[in-house]
Amino acid sequence: MDNLFYRKDRKRFDIKPFLKRLLKNKRLMVALLVAVPLLGFVVFGNRGILQRIRMQNEKAELDAKIRAAEAERKALESESKALDGDKKMIEKVAREKHGMVREGERVYRVNPAK
Repeated sequence: MDNLFYRKDRKRFDIKPFLKRLLKNKRLMVALLVAVPLLGFVVFGNRGILQRIRMQNEKAELDAKIRAAEAERKALESESKALDGDKKMIEKVAREKHGMVREGERVYRVNPAK
């Protein structure tokens, strides 16, 4: 009656008999000899899955750089159009980028605190 409530001990998995049975099965061995190199080529080859993932990541990075360059180009183009005839914009750029001043103006330069 006590045997009904106790679990039977499981046999531990032993690799040696498993490998012996595997080596005796010739069809399985041939299939493995064909499948393992083929799988390695599909995953690790120069047209494999890992290479495709790398290329997709690189494409995403390049697309982001292209979008940033396009935005910068548009900003520079709009600034260039603004500089064509707007005297206030020309003066603003001359003062900010080139440090130019009008006659009679005083320039106060503040040294950054060290």
